Amino acid sequence: MKVKVKKLSDKAIIPTFGSNGSAGGDLYAVIDEQVQIAPGQTVLIGTGLCFEIPDGYVGLVYARSGLATKSGLAPANKVGVIDSDYRGEVKVALYNHSSEVRFISSGERIAQMVIAPYLKVEYEEVDDLSDTARGSGGFGSTGSK
Repeated sequence: MKVKVKKLSDKAIIPTFGSNGSAGGDLYAVIDEQVQIAPGQTVLIGTGLCFEIPDGYVGLVYARSGLATKSGLAPANKVGVIDSDYRGEVKVALYNHSSEVRFISSGERIAQMVIAPYLKVEYEEVDDLSDTARGSGGFGSTGSK
C-alpha cells in the first residue's frame, strides 16, 4: 500500500523505517530553531508533512521507544489519531516526563506513525447486553483471585 505524503517545507523528511520489520515510520521534527522542553511541559512540534491516508485506515502516532526511555519524551496524548479525512500538517505534542530540560532539533526523530485498518461501526442503544463470565468486573478484576 502507498500513502501519499505532501511536504510543506524543504526541510521535511518523508517517514523512514528503522528495519524491514518496523511497523511504524519515524516522524521527524521540522522547526526553525532548537526547542527546549522543560520537565512537565508539552510542546507542539511540526513534521512539515500532510498525509492522504486511505479510507478505512488511520495513522496512529506513537512514542519512539528510544526517545521515551532515554530522554523521557513521548506524545502527551499517548497515541495520536490521524483520521483519513485530515489533510493538515501532522504535529506531535511532545511531553517531557523527565526531571531535566530536553532539547529537540530540526531533523530529529520525534515519534512514529503506524498506518492501520479500522472497523467503521454504528453504536446502537439497547436496554440490555449479553451476559459474560466477567460481567461488569473492571480494573484489575481478571487477576484478583
